[in-house]
Amino acid sequence: MSTQHAQEAARFIANKKQEQWHNETLWQVRRKRDRLAMDIPEWEVLREWASGIKMHTLSHLDRYLERFAANAEANGVKVHWAKDGEEHNEIVYGILKERGVKKLVKSKSMLTEECHLNPFLIRKGIDVVESDLGERILQFMDEPPSHIVMPAIHLKREEIGELFEEKLHTEKGNSDPAYLTHAARQHLRNEFLTADAAMTGANFGVADTGDIVVCTNEGNADMGTSFAPLHIVSMGMEKLVPDYQALGVFTRLLARSATGQPVTAYTSHYRKPRKGCEMHLVIVDNGRSRAMEMGDHIRTLKCIRCGACMNTCPVYRRSGGYAYTYFIPGPIGINLGMLRSAETYAGNLSACSLCCSCNNVCPVKIDLADRIYAWRQSLDPIGKADKIKKGISKGMKYLFSHPSLYRTSLKLAPLLRYMPRFLLYNNLNSWGKGRELPVFAKESFTSMWKKGKVNTHKSKRS
Repeated sequence: MSTQHAQEAARFIANKKQEQWHNETLWQVRRKRDRLAMDIPEWEVLREWASGIKMHTLSHLDRYLERFAANAEANGVKVHWAKDGEEHNEIVYGILKERGVKKLVKSKSMLTEECHLNPFLIRKGIDVVESDLGERILQFMDEPPSHIVMPAIHLKREEIGELFEEKLHTEKGNSDPAYLTHAARQHLRNEFLTADAAMTGANFGVADTGDIVVCTNEGNADMGTSFAPLHIVSMGMEKLVPDYQALGVFTRLLARSATGQPVTAYTSHYRKPRKGCEMHLVIVDNGRSRAMEMGDHIRTLKCIRCGACMNTCPVYRRSGGYAYTYFIPGPIGINLGMLRSAETYAGNLSACSLCCSCNNVCPVKIDLADRIYAWRQSLDPIGKADKIKKGISKGMKYLFSHPSLYRTSLKLAPLLRYMPRFLLYNNLNSWGKGRELPVFAKESFTSMWKKGKVNTHKSKRS
């Protein structure tokens, strides 16, 4: 298995202040989520409903897609179908080129990140402007998001202040968040007013009405679509929910799980184009139909992209988003990467302690840690199993199947404490990095049992 995650994580951890700050910041978001969730007595019922609704929709996705597309077209929306990222990009570019679009203003969309839309359009001569504040900051830096909800969470305000000095000519040394936000707002206002087209992602598509629902805290999606005469929506086909009643379940779960808010500041419904304007919808497969054939791994497609699994994951919090090789990090990213290409993204599987905290916070009850464990069991057939771990496993199997050898090993184990440290802790012992061997007991439990030293007396029940 690739050691790239371990290497990149080591670079992140080397900056102890950054590691501590990143860890504590995300844990605060996790705590906010807990407070908001526990305020709702029916929270676990909502999670159960959401999980069931998603599985039902995925199990009947062909029917819901047909209903959704038909209703969207009846509303005046032009529907396009893309089998993969390349086709998605060509469709979007075709729409823009036909209308002579020179500037496209975008709200945050992980699907367009997945399809690498921005660099594709920029090569074609389109000025692409990210309007989400975090995404705009990263666009200035030419970096991808490190979190699916808070894309620039790894940056401190001082770093952003220095960036804005260069890009927006703000006051030198002024890193006040309110000041920086105001400067960004002024900068983006002109981009909204001069854009020829706007693009949004989709948090949900409502099959019964053809609605596209976009949840934001900045209102940037509304600003873009309110001024530009052309609105393009990029939506993964798994984002469907059956009706408004189902949608209500997810809107109660999404913001609480993502940022610890009762609801996002803006929950925008796009049903039809504005008068005299156009609205296009690109529904994207890009491997999703293939993922539906992969047994229990289909559960991963229930994800509503809240990021709660990242906020709670001890590995992500301490290693950062850029340590992962897939563009989505954390527990959900590990699983989505494996669905995309197990051979390419198998190295991320080591970035999990199997603590199952992600399972406990997922609003749609995806068993993320169990999925990761299952993926690990499939590494050997594709030639991605770690050779050292395989050797250790074979050695342990031999040891445990030979009782006399096992007992001898137990007796000799305490001698390790007398060995020179450099023989135990070196580059050959990855486990020993950050860990210490336990203090071995002078006598094993088996020996104590045989000598009658173990009290087996059971107290009488009252």
